[in-house]
Amino acid sequence: MEQRKAPEQPKPPKAYEEFVRRFPKLGEAWDAIAEAGNEGPLEDRMRRLIKLAVAVGALREGAVRASVRKALASGIALRDLEQVVALAAGTIGLPAAVAVFSWIREEAEKAKAS
Repeated sequence: MEQRKAPEQPKPPKAYEEFVRRFPKLGEAWDAIAEAGNEGPLEDRMRRLIKLAVAVGALREGAVRASVRKALASGIALRDLEQVVALAAGTIGLPAAVAVFSWIREEAEKAKAS
């Protein structure tokens, strides 16, 4: 059986790298939280969409952008990410949904350009 290679994840932002260099124990704790959250029956694609949805609902721009970068690098289609926003619009409101939509589109354009 052929083993699938995990997609290469985008490089973290410079500010994140500087932060974890300055506070390495916080970086290790963050990695442990992420690893623990990945335990369970959900596949990577579903986990990524759920994480995006949580970031959208909380209106956390940085988390939305990071989720989009990771999702696109994992091969998730832009239209799938946009549907998350469409589903959230009734809950977060149209102005917030439009803002989130613009963040997603900006990250998709950056990914296309690189």
